[in-house]
Amino acid sequence: MPEEVKIRKFEVKDRAAVRQIAYDTALMGKPAGLFFQGQETISDAFSLYFTDYEPGSCFVAEINDSIVGYLSGAKKKVAAEAIFNGRIALPLLLKALKSGIFLSIKNIRFIFSCLIDLFKNGVHTPDFKQTYPATFHLNIKDGFRGQKIGARLIHAYLDYLKIEKIPGVHLATMSEQAANFFLSLGFQQLYKGKRSYFRHILHRDVPLYIFGKRL
Repeated sequence: MPEEVKIRKFEVKDRAAVRQIAYDTALMGKPAGLFFQGQETISDAFSLYFTDYEPGSCFVAEINDSIVGYLSGAKKKVAAEAIFNGRIALPLLLKALKSGIFLSIKNIRFIFSCLIDLFKNGVHTPDFKQTYPATFHLNIKDGFRGQKIGARLIHAYLDYLKIEKIPGVHLATMSEQAANFFLSLGFQQLYKGKRSYFRHILHRDVPLYIFGKRL
């Protein structure tokens, strides 16, 4: 791994870079534009809570003053969901409606795919928040993967959670490659299901894994 990779806590100046990476990696490492038109909406949905409400639980990977990856975390997923649902979701929806993005054919197809998934697979997955209260998202820019940057971000986050006396952490992924990566870091598979969100693009259902680790 290049020696110049620096892992550090998120700072306000990193916000735009994190939002861009969140958008560019939203479809299992590929850009959200493949399934949804509206970068501002996607970036808000995927990163706004973490960068604006719990920035102290976020870390970035930096090379030559450029952000190449990030880990956005929440010490208590229950609290994060309450803030998202109570303060973020409605303004985000109203902003999206005002922009007219739901008139896009691409977006209508994605929403329809989500409704199909809801009908086929339901909305609920097992709840692991009591035993594994923390959660996180990990994204690395294309061209910088496979250099152990993700592992370094995770180790920094786990050390932080231990200092904060958080007993466990869990996460979800739809990537087979990511599943093997988390297993290699000592995470345990807690659940496996499937999702149909991207069937209209990938022409197949994708697995949904939930992994957890006690601290």
